[in-house]
Amino acid sequence: MAWDPIKEPGSLTDRIVDRIGHLIDDEGLDAGARLPAEREMARMLGVSRPAVREAVKVLEARGRLMVRHGQGVFVARTAVDEVRERLSTLEVNLNELFDMRLVLEEPAAMWAAERATDDDIAELAEGLAAEEAARRPPIDFAALRELDTAFHMQIVRMAKNRFLQQTLGVLQEMISSGMETTLSIPGRVEVARGDHRRIFAAVAAHDAAAAAAAVHAHIAGARDAALARVRRDADGADGADGVDGADGADGADGADGADGADGADGADEVVPVDGAARC
Repeated sequence: MAWDPIKEPGSLTDRIVDRIGHLIDDEGLDAGARLPAEREMARMLGVSRPAVREAVKVLEARGRLMVRHGQGVFVARTAVDEVRERLSTLEVNLNELFDMRLVLEEPAAMWAAERATDDDIAELAEGLAAEEAARRPPIDFAALRELDTAFHMQIVRMAKNRFLQQTLGVLQEMISSGMETTLSIPGRVEVARGDHRRIFAAVAAHDAAAAAAAVHAHIAGARDAALARVRRDADGADGADGVDGADGADGADGADGADGADGADGADEVVPVDGAARC
């Protein structure tokens, strides 16, 4: 079909609108791609320039095209495009957030296992027991989020590293504010429960390697759950308009200018924090 002359019966404006819309979809034109000049579109479609101009106005009103006077006609940025871009950015931020959690929490667990006193372990056990109780239905997710965060913070304190202590506020924010997102993922409450039990057991046994490994597995699992959710949301955004975000193509000729129309365990839930998420 491409830019072949229009021969289908019916309203000329509707036929031009449909043709341009199909061309945008079929060629996978991204937001910002420029269409051929109005004069060129009229020539290729075998219609008058006023007919093309009227169709462009209709598509602009529908949010599919954007006319920049003196520059030309461009594929418009849709709400779906914006959602897709935000989700793409969120995925990058999530990866960075979880990378930092690994950097901070793995050594913290190792040092906690090496340095924990009996009193430290007893306090961690109390926190874990309270968290276990909060995981039983009906779940108070706000309370669970606080207890889950407290469990991680206690391990950092047990590491007894003064420089690591300086990160407590940032780490607490990273862990707590986004948990609602992953807590609602089916199965995450139970997975986190098992993860926390393994972390506690390793710390209580003073097994530094096992504690670091358990924390790594816990954070990695939360990362996977968070990214899977983001990607599902991105797929949903793609399905909303039926347009696959293919490589954008650039429009042919430049703009005419004068007429102005030419030319993306319950404990470690992922949460968006300024574009990031929590585990």
